[in-house]
Amino acid sequence: MTGSPLLALRGISKRFGAVQALKDVELEVHPGEVVALLGDNGAGKSTLIRVIAGVTPADTGVIEWEGRVVQIRTPHAARHLGIATVYQNLALCDGLDVAENLFLGQERRRPGVLGRLLRQIDKGSMRGEARRQLDALGIRVPDVRAPVAMLSAGQRQTVAISRALLGRPKAVLLDEPTAALGIQQAGHVLDLIDELREQGIGVILISHNMGDVKAVADRASVLRLGCNNGFFHVPTTPQDRIISSITGASGSP
Repeated sequence: MTGSPLLALRGISKRFGAVQALKDVELEVHPGEVVALLGDNGAGKSTLIRVIAGVTPADTGVIEWEGRVVQIRTPHAARHLGIATVYQNLALCDGLDVAENLFLGQERRRPGVLGRLLRQIDKGSMRGEARRQLDALGIRVPDVRAPVAMLSAGQRQTVAISRALLGRPKAVLLDEPTAALGIQQAGHVLDLIDELREQGIGVILISHNMGDVKAVADRASVLRLGCNNGFFHVPTTPQDRIISSITGASGSP
């Protein structure tokens, strides 16, 4: 893609004791681009996501955000820049309703004394904003007052993604968002990823499903044993060529 990348990783390395999890990894994501991060189990995908999210800072290397070098050493620092992460376990609270889950950790207080001194939650405002957010993204959740435990797996996934978008991020990291979903539910999540691209948000997508990758990704970056093993333009690259890079049958093109 032309223009400066939104996010760029240069020579990222990370070691855990004797294990070299990442070595000199490069990655770029542009605004409105979906980049699939691919590789077998243990390739370093989740470690790289945690580096970007500030959960596990890199040992060496440079992270550039909108053209300037930044330090991302905490999740708060990542969120402050505009990076949101949706992990595979979703981290939703089954006993809370949809709106409460969307605002978990950033609840709105009622105006005036009730909110300032008594710290009462403004559930009406939260539910109204949750409804607007879900409608804007085309997410089908019948009632924002429904407990998350009552939702389907696909609906839970879209709620988790919607929660990540409340802070108006510029980049979203998605870890296996369609894992364990049926075909129709996965389709809803892929539609949502397309919507994020249309909004100009950069997306990094971890997935083992090559059908999903072919459906939504613009480019693919393959990791193998913690190192880059190929960069591909997804729409024009045969699927078997990408799979060969994942398995180690071929190196970078």
